[in-house]
Amino acid sequence: MDEKLHAYLRELLEWTNAVETSFETADRTIGETEDWENWKEEIKDMMYKENPSHEEVQQLEQKGEIFHTRLEQNTSNESVAVGQHQLPPLPYAYNALEPYISEQIMRLHHDSHHQSYVNGLNKAEVNLYQSKPNTPLWKHWFREQAFHGSGHYLHTIFWFNMKPNGGGEPPKKTDIAKQITNDFGSFSAFKEIFRKGAESVEGVGWTMLVWSPRAGRLAIQTLEKHQDFSLGDTIPLLVLDVWEHAYYLQYNNDRKEYIKQWWNVINWEDVNNRFQTAKQVKWSLF
Repeated sequence: MDEKLHAYLRELLEWTNAVETSFETADRTIGETEDWENWKEEIKDMMYKENPSHEEVQQLEQKGEIFHTRLEQNTSNESVAVGQHQLPPLPYAYNALEPYISEQIMRLHHDSHHQSYVNGLNKAEVNLYQSKPNTPLWKHWFREQAFHGSGHYLHTIFWFNMKPNGGGEPPKKTDIAKQITNDFGSFSAFKEIFRKGAESVEGVGWTMLVWSPRAGRLAIQTLEKHQDFSLGDTIPLLVLDVWEHAYYLQYNNDRKEYIKQWWNVINWEDVNNRFQTAKQVKWSLF
């Protein structure tokens, strides 16, 4: 077996172990449990297969995405308790987005940077809602909640906005594809505005495609500080992290190349699902 393929399957199996922690709070049928265990066995069998095809491996990936989506949908908890946010497991293996985003970056970005936001948000919430900090610290903890909370929520969107073998344009029959054409004129026009935003944003920034219930249309917005959401009353659908930690280990200071390669891993199915949910929010148009 190709060495890289074997390494990827090993990463995929490790990912299943991380995701299994979600089972503790998910409502699963016996059939779903059996399906999950059978899928793990398929991965193990594939690892010992002499010459598995890339199509077979891709089918395993797709099964994993389906299972993870079920877990997201079936989580029985209706809210996260104060100070109890958790780092979501990646919905794919660390090396699944290569060659566009390296395994090294994904491990550092997810396990270190994102985890720090989760820790910071939990600490801020405990100090704001469970204890009584000294009066001068109120402003500090609200700032900490904004900074770490925005980091946690945006990164969670970011991971699910991507997938292996993604990219391209959204299927023309999907709601998001139709809305992009309606609001920007064409996919290429949308992509150009989004690209310019991502290239131009300063500081510790993001670029986002958002749905505006108040306007009834899509918009693109950059954030130079993610805690300063500069287009209120909108819902993020597609987000791109352009902080240096998202690309420096692989692309050095060539942000333009990072942005160019990122288009190859967009998960349009996830973006479309977010859009379908966001459209259900109805405000008076002003």
